[in-house]
Amino acid sequence: MPNYVPTNAASSGVKLDKRALKAISRRSDRPGLTYLALWALMLVVTGALVAAAMGTAWIWPAMFLHGVFLAVPAYSASHETAHGTAFRTIWLNEAVLWFTSLIYMEEPLHRRYTHTNHHTHTWHVGKDCQMPFDTPIGFGGWLTEITGIGLLRFHMLAFWHLATGNYTDTMRSVTPEGEFQRMTLNARVMLAIYGAIALAPLLGWWWPVWFLVIPRILGAPVMMLFTLLQHVELKENSPSILESTRSYTTGALGRFLYMNMNNHVEHHLYPQVPFYALPDLAEAVRTQVPAPDNGFFRANWEVLVVAIRRSLGLSTKAHSIRQAPHMISEGGPVVSIAQRTM
Repeated sequence: MPNYVPTNAASSGVKLDKRALKAISRRSDRPGLTYLALWALMLVVTGALVAAAMGTAWIWPAMFLHGVFLAVPAYSASHETAHGTAFRTIWLNEAVLWFTSLIYMEEPLHRRYTHTNHHTHTWHVGKDCQMPFDTPIGFGGWLTEITGIGLLRFHMLAFWHLATGNYTDTMRSVTPEGEFQRMTLNARVMLAIYGAIALAPLLGWWWPVWFLVIPRILGAPVMMLFTLLQHVELKENSPSILESTRSYTTGALGRFLYMNMNNHVEHHLYPQVPFYALPDLAEAVRTQVPAPDNGFFRANWEVLVVAIRRSLGLSTKAHSIRQAPHMISEGGPVVSIAQRTM
């Protein structure tokens, strides 16, 4: 592909002064350690609610709340450390990558290299190996995505291929050859940990079920709602991140849980910028990028309405979220553009 241009700020026509970018991209351990401390505190609080609710009907909302605070930051932190930008200290970054990937349920190096491919070929059909749903998305695809069933299926299959050494063509195309031995070891260790958790109730240890397994399942849909908005309803095969990627506004809690990744256009433009500097980056390029869509809940509601209407053969024009022109139709049969790659 000699004429192919990787998707980033240059391919999108966005420019930022080199000195300003260097300052914004400066890495530090302190913000990441502060984040971990706050996350741990929140898990202690929500975990205490689960413990207090044992034996009552309140156990389910308590586990859901605990699950949200478990699943969403695990995704966010594994993503940030996969980029290597969460901490200045390398071993700390790698340790957090491993631990959070265990919760997110993806082998950490597989996470890193497939995600690198996603940034290089953002939303390019046949090249981007992190397209998590069929496009255009219908209600069935939305449901598979939001429940986390599709993602879990993909991750478990990847674990199996890595643990058995039966590497897929995609794995071989995105991964440095020397990393496979480590990936196989990681996959086997992680599968052993998951197996031990599954067997724990047989030994009378139920706390992993109440504090890890069920909360992780209950919190997954909220995690998926955060990630769905990144590229849904936007343009495939574009060199411009401005056409393929969405930023959106959310409250302080959402920004914390998602580690400011709601600034997703900005993140794809300059993926070397750490999570704590993304608001500064967004302000620096504000006049060169589309305005963020309005609100986590509102944007997700509009995506759901569009998905349902598309499945019913109705008009797919959304009221306020950005859509690629070819995603808008007056109804009729849905023409498939791409199948999910994860």
